Amino acid sequence: MLLSLAIFLPIVSGLLLLAVGRDDQANAARWIALLAALASFAVTLPLISGFDTATAAMQFVENQPWIDRFNVRYHLGLDGISLWFVPLTAFINVIVVIAAWESVTKRVNQYLGAFMILSGLMIGVFSALDGLLFYVFFEATLIPMYIIIGVWGGPNRVYAAFKFFLYTLAGSLLMLIALVYLYFQSGGSFDIQTWQKLPLAMPVQTLLFFAFLAAFSVKVPMWPVHTWLPDAHVEAPTGGSVVLAAIMLKLGAYGFLRFSLPIAPDAAHHWAWLIIAMSLIGVVYIGLVALVQQDMKKLVAYSSIAHMGFVTLGFFIFSDLGVAGGLVQMISHGFVSGAMFLSIGVLYDRVHSREIAAYGGVVNTMPKFAAFALFFTMANCGLPATAGFVGEWMVILATVKYNFWLGAIAATALIFGASYSLWMYKRVYFGPVTNDHVKNLQDINGREFLMMALLAIAVLWMGLYPKPFTDVMQVSVSELLKHVAISKLN
Repeated sequence: MLLSLAIFLPIVSGLLLLAVGRDDQANAARWIALLAALASFAVTLPLISGFDTATAAMQFVENQPWIDRFNVRYHLGLDGISLWFVPLTAFINVIVVIAAWESVTKRVNQYLGAFMILSGLMIGVFSALDGLLFYVFFEATLIPMYIIIGVWGGPNRVYAAFKFFLYTLAGSLLMLIALVYLYFQSGGSFDIQTWQKLPLAMPVQTLLFFAFLAAFSVKVPMWPVHTWLPDAHVEAPTGGSVVLAAIMLKLGAYGFLRFSLPIAPDAAHHWAWLIIAMSLIGVVYIGLVALVQQDMKKLVAYSSIAHMGFVTLGFFIFSDLGVAGGLVQMISHGFVSGAMFLSIGVLYDRVHSREIAAYGGVVNTMPKFAAFALFFTMANCGLPATAGFVGEWMVILATVKYNFWLGAIAATALIFGASYSLWMYKRVYFGPVTNDHVKNLQDINGREFLMMALLAIAVLWMGLYPKPFTDVMQVSVSELLKHVAISKLN
């Protein structure tokens, strides 16, 4: 029942918020959302404490009939690969609710309701063990995010929302065809674990691999299907950017481990060079693109694409260190990118500009905030002792063991990351106060301090003591790679 609670508590709360209805009830909506978000997060904590790290088997399993005629089941479960994404999603949802407390003043109940529903749907993606159930959750996440960008976004919000929806939906249609094919090949079952045992010929695996690639590469997003993300980030409200970067990008990367590698292992090995090439181009080229950005949100959006390149690179090296490093990078990126977009949101709420040139000398008027922003910027650079370092280091180490020159190319991302992150920080925060907008800035209040402090603790904790994260995933990652290696030998 814990997983069902984690999924449906925020969804039902979101629907309740939609029923609250009027802006004169905004304060009640905020408190309902906060209490519901905290309760949803609290429900996920027993999943961590009760998880058995010694087994790769699915835990907290729920398996009930759903659509009997087609043998579709309401089948949920977690293993070491998916566990941490459930509390991470619930935690980020709490932060988003706190962040919106004063900045969102119109249609407050609908704004918060959309995020609550989105949170439950994303947890459903990480928990689903039935192929059709996974697809329903995977596609349903598009609806609240489309509304969030399209209603509360910037001047070009309709264009950005439409582009986001079109890109992600188009890729997913090929995945749906693959799921239907696997359903008939398995004798009428949508069970993902059954699909992973099917003896599929290499041509079939190749077609399935590219069908999954179409869906998951857009969601990550990987180069060259990444162009929707900067537009979506720039136009999305602060909470939308936080959830998009911290959680939604992870749905695609997670799909590679749940579908591409175990269901089409031979094709995954055969086409690994392509994914590695796309990942390295993403890491290097997108890092260079980030260097020339004048919009803070766009810079951090490109930074997210480059950081997610490490994730797919680690997965397709087929080593325990690489896959675990990719997973750690996904979790750490959730904390760090969320914090980066929140920092930009704090400035935007006061000055209503995302342009780097509109700032300068912020440290003089907002010293507390500047300290937090510096810490998160350093984490974005991959500074040791922060969450941003651990996953990148593991992936680079695994890549060097796989091929020295590929590892050397991947390591250049640390240089690019430091360049664009510190360049942005220098121009926005250091130097003399450049204009009256900056001169009149007020430092962060208690609410903003709280959300920054929570994220800073998470980033520092994961950077100093990543063992709880790596211990959970170790057995499941080894079992996955063993399955992929055996399939290759056969």
